[in-house]
Formats: sequence, structure tokens, C-alpha cells
Amino acid sequence: MGGMKMVADGFLERHLAAVRSALRSRALVARKRMSQHFLLDAGLLRRIVALAGDLRGRDVVEIGPGPGGLTAALLEAGAHVTAIELDPEWARATALALVGRGSLDLRVEDAMATATQVVARLSERSSNAPIVVSNLPYGVASPLLVDMVRAGLPPERMIVMVQREVADRIVAGPGSPEVGLLTFLIQLRATAKRKFLVPAGAFAPPPKVESAVVEIVPDAGRSAALQRRPQLEPLVRAAFQARRKTLRNGLLEVAGAEALSMVDAAMLKRRAEELSLDDWFALADALAAAGKAVPPAASPAATAATPSTPG
Repeated sequence: MGGMKMVADGFLERHLAAVRSALRSRALVARKRMSQHFLLDAGLLRRIVALAGDLRGRDVVEIGPGPGGLTAALLEAGAHVTAIELDPEWARATALALVGRGSLDLRVEDAMATATQVVARLSERSSNAPIVVSNLPYGVASPLLVDMVRAGLPPERMIVMVQREVADRIVAGPGSPEVGLLTFLIQLRATAKRKFLVPAGAFAPPPKVESAVVEIVPDAGRSAALQRRPQLEPLVRAAFQARRKTLRNGLLEVAGAEALSMVDAAMLKRRAEELSLDDWFALADALAAAGKAVPPAASPAATAATPSTPG
């Protein structure tokens, strides 16, 4: 579609009103099995877009656009939007509603299979990596985000809305009860901040939980430090699989008693959620010095924590 610069001319409000009307009349239906909860508040949508900065002429990837509320706000800001939607009915409706409103490439695909490839292609054709701005489907948010930060060509940053519980895990600090495997799968490669909460009543239909907007920025320095320590991520996974145990007991099977004997005894009395990133780096370095190999990392999509699994 065209590449015109958009301005706030009231179209976003009119588009959202049309979506509400279609949902009330059931001309269009939100599918619970696809975690479809649509944010239809123009003020909140513009607030999310503003977090991404000046988007004029920038490539933006949106995952799960649904009826196109956030899409319309991104186009209003002048972004070149590549939107990935699994539901063909919503994709058709959104394409028709937003035709001629700006630069939009709407793809009917499974983002779990294609999102990182889309980001990589956009990165290769531009001097800037794209920005991901999305109201992520709840059911796939965690593995999608892990895939994004692990990608060889990650996005410049991600402004995403997820369940509050997931957001709290992503940004948790050492010792927090929210710390889990997802925390470190993200923070080993990126910085993360929670920006603001979004009440359930802002959505149609309203979910049963609060949501939160988080900013995740891939960090080349952290990724490089992780690449120098290939044993680190398997250690983190093993420790969180036995999170009720101390590190000495939780890592015994993968590291061995002899290697663990060379690690600071006080650290090994702690549990996985109590360690900082620097602590994990120190632990990996100590075990590497002991010459103990650790099994390679498993697939992130298969092990990333979600609200329904321990994390």
C-alpha cells in the first residue's frame, strides 16, 4: 500500500468505533482459542506508539493486529508497518478498513514460524533494524519474545503488551518472587522495563487479567558475553528446573560434585532466583575453569515460561 505520511485526522477514532460496532453486532467475533482481546482505546494506543519514538519512515513489525487498532495508530505515526495475523477473517477485515491509510504489508501467517524471519529481512534491507510494536496474543507471547531476543538479527527494540504476570517475570530482579526461567532467557540478551499497566476493561472482550506494556531492548554486549559462555544458558535452565533446591543440589547432575567444589560455597547455598546476571556469569566462568562441559541449550520455544507453566 502507499507510503503517505499520516496525521491524526480522527480516522483512528472512527476506525475503533466501527470495530466496536462490528463486535457488538457479531459481524466480527473475537476467538477465545486464539487469545483475542482487542485494545480499542485511542489514547492508550497512541501512548503505546509514542513509546517507540519517532516512527516516521521506520519499519515496524506488528504481531497479531486483529482488527487493526494499533495498526491504525502506527500508520497515523508514519510507520511502514508489516503486520502478521494468523486469523484470515480479521486480516481481510483489517486490510479493507485500512486500505490507503499508509504503508501496510499485512501477512496472513503464523508469527511463531515467521516473525524472526520477517525482522531479519527488514534488517537486511535497511540501515536500521525494525521495531516490534504489538499487543501480543497471550498464548504465544513468552516463546515469541524469547525467539526475538535469540535471533541472529533481533529487532532494535520491542514495545509489547502482555499479561501483567508475564511482564513482571520479564522485568524481575534478583530475589523477586516473579523471577523465573523467562526472566533470564530475556535478560541474558536484553534489557527490559515495564512501562505502564493496562486495565482489563480497556479491551473488547475484556480478559480476566491486567495487562502491561514492556520495553525490551536487545543488548549486543550481553549477547556477546553469553556467546563467550555457551554453558551458561543450560546451567540456568537446569537450575530453574530444580528451583526449590539450592544450586549445589540443583546443578549436581549437570555439573558434577568435583566441578561444584571449585565454586564459591556461599553461592551454591542460594537458589536460582536469588542470583543476579553477574552471579550467573561468575558461576559459568568458575565451572568453565573446572573444565566441566554442560549439555547444549534446548529450544527456547519449548521451554520459555508462560502464565500456565512454572517459570
